[in-house]
Amino acid sequence: MSIKIAFIGAGSLTFTRRLMADILSVPELRNAKIAFTDINKHNLEMVTTLCQRDIDANGLKIKIQSTLNRLEAIKDAKYVINLTRIGGLEAFKLDIEIPLKYGIDQCVGDTICAGGIMYGQRGIPVILDFCNDIKKYAESDCLLMNYSNPNAMLTWAAEKYGGVKTIGLCHGVQGGHWQIAQVIELLVNRDRGIKKGDKNYIYVNQKDVHIICAGINHQTWYIRIIYDGKNWTERMLEGFELHPIFRKTEKVRIDILRRFGYYSTESNGHLSEYVAWYRKRPREIKKWIDMSSWINGETGGYLRVCTEQREWFKTEFPKLMKEKPFEFSTEKRSAEHGSYIIEGLETGRVYRGHFNVRNNGCISNLPDDAIVEVPGYVDKNGINIPKVGNLPLGCAAVCNASIGVQRLAVEAAVTGNDFLLRQAMMMDPLTGAVCNPPEIWQMTDEMFIAQAKWLPQYKKAIESAKKRNIKQSLYKRLSCKKVKR
Repeated sequence: MSIKIAFIGAGSLTFTRRLMADILSVPELRNAKIAFTDINKHNLEMVTTLCQRDIDANGLKIKIQSTLNRLEAIKDAKYVINLTRIGGLEAFKLDIEIPLKYGIDQCVGDTICAGGIMYGQRGIPVILDFCNDIKKYAESDCLLMNYSNPNAMLTWAAEKYGGVKTIGLCHGVQGGHWQIAQVIELLVNRDRGIKKGDKNYIYVNQKDVHIICAGINHQTWYIRIIYDGKNWTERMLEGFELHPIFRKTEKVRIDILRRFGYYSTESNGHLSEYVAWYRKRPREIKKWIDMSSWINGETGGYLRVCTEQREWFKTEFPKLMKEKPFEFSTEKRSAEHGSYIIEGLETGRVYRGHFNVRNNGCISNLPDDAIVEVPGYVDKNGINIPKVGNLPLGCAAVCNASIGVQRLAVEAAVTGNDFLLRQAMMMDPLTGAVCNPPEIWQMTDEMFIAQAKWLPQYKKAIESAKKRNIKQSLYKRLSCKKVKR
C-alpha cells in the first residue's frame, strides 16, 4: 500500500523512530512513503539518518523524505502525525517557573493548570496552521493524529476550527492497565495464600485483564475491570493499598480512588496538578508525592528531566548508531495506538484502543462538544466509538471542572480574547485554590510578557500587560523610596 505518512515535529530521537518502526512492521505498510519535517535542522538530520539506517537494514526500498518545508512533507499525505512541542524548553521553563512564584506548584504542567493553559495558547494557532496546510495539500480524507499536549485542547481546536478529521492519542491508559494487572496478581495469590516463587503462583498479564476506561485525557477512569470472568473494580482500593510499591508511589491516585471509587489513568504527579487538593499548601506536598521518580510528583520534575537531557541528542546519537538497527516485526511493536489505527483503516484488521475524540453523546453526562477519551474500534469502516453512557457522578464532576477550563482556553487561543484566558486561569482547580483573582490577573500578565513571541494572537493584550507592568514597577520603586525616607 503506497500511502504517505507525514511526521510533523519528527526531531524526536526516540518517539519518531519507535512509531515509524511500528508502522513499517505491518507487512501491508512496508511500501508506505515516509516524510519527516521539523524546525530543528540538526535534530531532523540525526533522526532521519538513524531511521533510514533501520529501513535499509530491514531490506525496504523506502527513502525518507526529510525536509524543513512542512508543505512538502504534508503534500499528498493520507496520515499526518503531530509530535510538536511549541516553544520548546524555553517556553516550558516559563510555564513552570512563573506560576511557581505565585505558589502554583506543578509537576508536569502540560495539560491544564497554569502551565498547560499557556502551552495550549502556543499550540492551538500552530495546529490550526497545520490543518489549513492539510486541507490544501494532503489527501482529501487525511487523518490528523495528534500526540502533542495539551492533547484535549489541541484536538478540540482541530476538530472545531481546523476542519480536519482528527484523533488524539495518548498512552496513559496502557500504563494504568499494567498497574491494575499487577494489583490483581497480588490479590489473586494473596486470596489463595500463595507467595511469589511458589509452584502454583499465578501471573496476571495485561492482556488477561479487560478494561473499559472513560473520561477526558489524563483524567480517564477505569470504570470496568474484568479478569477471569469476574469484576475486580471494587477491589482496586484494597489491592493498591496492599501493593508494596504503588502504595508509596501512587498516594494521590490511591486517595482519589478512595474518595471517588475508581482508579485514574494518569501518573501521581500529573493527577495531583489537575485537582485542587494535593498541591495547594507547600508544607503538605511531600505527604502526597514520592521522590523515587520525577513522575510521582516532583516539583517541576518533567522540566528538570527534559533540561538535563538537552544534550541527549549529541551523546546518545553516536551510541545508537553503533547499536544494531531496529528489527521491524509485529512481535516488537510498541503499545502506541498510531500504527494499529493505520493498520486497521488500511487492512480492515480490527483494533480496539482508547482514543480522544469529540464526545457527541458517547459519555452521556459530559458535554457533547468536549474531547473525551473512550474505547474505540478501528477497521475498514473507520474509527467507531460505542456509547459508554454515564460516568459515575463524582468522576464526571472532576472531568467537568477540567472541561470548563479547556473550553475557555480553546476559545481564548482561537480568538485572542485574553479575558477568556484569564477566566480559564481562574476556573482551573489548582490555580483557583492557590491564588486570588488579582494574583491570577498579574500572573497572566507576566506569562504574556515572557511568552510574547509565541502568542501573536494576543498582541494587543500583551501591550496592555506591558504597560501595567511598567506602572506596577514604578509604583513599587516609589513605595520603596518612601519607606527609606
